[in-house]
Amino acid sequence: MADAALTPQQFQEADGTGHWRALNAGADAWFDTPSHRAGAALVRQIGEVAEAMGHHPDVDLRASGVHVRTYTHDTKSLTAKDVALAGRISAAAAELGLVANPAATQRLQVAIDAIDSEAVVPFWQAALGFDRAADDLLSDPLGRLPRVWFQEMDSPRPLRNRVHIDAGTPWERVEAKLAALTAAGGHVTYQNQWWQTVADSEGNEVDVFPLAEANGVLEGEGTSDWRVMLTAATYYPITSFGQGVEFVEAVAGLADDAGLPLLIDLRYPGVTVDSGKDQQEADGFAALAGAVQSVARDLGLVADTAQIRDFQVGIDALDVPAVREFWRVALGYVVDPREAVTDLYDPRRLNPPVFFQQMDEPRPQRNRIHLDLFVPNDQAEARVAAAVAAGGTLVFDAYAPDWWTVADPEGNELDIAVTVGRAEREQARQVAADTSTT
Repeated sequence: MADAALTPQQFQEADGTGHWRALNAGADAWFDTPSHRAGAALVRQIGEVAEAMGHHPDVDLRASGVHVRTYTHDTKSLTAKDVALAGRISAAAAELGLVANPAATQRLQVAIDAIDSEAVVPFWQAALGFDRAADDLLSDPLGRLPRVWFQEMDSPRPLRNRVHIDAGTPWERVEAKLAALTAAGGHVTYQNQWWQTVADSEGNEVDVFPLAEANGVLEGEGTSDWRVMLTAATYYPITSFGQGVEFVEAVAGLADDAGLPLLIDLRYPGVTVDSGKDQQEADGFAALAGAVQSVARDLGLVADTAQIRDFQVGIDALDVPAVREFWRVALGYVVDPREAVTDLYDPRRLNPPVFFQQMDEPRPQRNRIHLDLFVPNDQAEARVAAAVAAGGTLVFDAYAPDWWTVADPEGNELDIAVTVGRAEREQARQVAADTSTT
């Protein structure tokens, strides 16, 4: 019975899950820490629990905390194993004096409306390097980037979207990716020396980069394992979760000693080390990258650059400041302080950046691409209210509290969504419908 599926509500009602929130795939927790090293101490405890249980969560270490996600992949659901793992991880965090912040958990998803989803899904699978998790769903094999969900559209919306995706790729794989996109029905709509914009058969666009090797390598001694896209990143397959923990601990120490933040993501297959967008430009980063590579080599790890991916969302706007303020509040992001940069970023760098481009004239058509934001069920109504107060318009709430659709001041839509209670509400609706027909 350990593998019997639990609904998100059943998981959250179970003993020992108070620090955790069920989102759109699994359950997440965030534990605040003062440094990479302090977080790595929790990662060590998580590794020991995971190995003992034979159940391995996704673990993301940041300078400010540790994010953990648990999910039973065999059943594609939460199960009693996740409840047990969550409880033991929370207990380990408490022993280390760490404080959980459930309100910090959230997960972004991209939704694409299409007349013929079956025709466009292969294009996006090639663009992102994702797995086809279901007929209408693509997912990052490492679970680091947003899932992409497809839904049928009743009638064409032929104008250009105001939302597009940037998909970074190791430079040596870009040529093959562009060929795959063409084979999947894509066509080039723009190109410069840095990136190429390719549209699927219905006009949804992705920017692919870097086009040149010179823009895709990290300059510095001993950094050949790294690739530059929006970020600088590397990935090392591991032979065991324990080996991954050992590498994470070493990298955490290097990052703290260098005084530079890193994204250190542990998965059962391997470890990703990532600078975060543009953070590779900081003084001393190349030396830190070289030290990380040296430690990896000492542990016998061999980089696999094919597993490195990058992702951000671009939004075109007439009034960039007004639109950006809506998205800052709605997503709980922070403003990039650099001049002439319009980026917003997740303060914990768990979800991708969003940036804004000046648009010359209105495109009044509803976008074919929108964002879904899965938030804790106890945070959803407050987030909707905050988004409306920041200039948004509530355009759909017929299925609340499952989700609310809020549009920014120029009509770009965000679905603020909750999974907890959905299954129970659907069952109640079905019972009511069956009763009304008898």
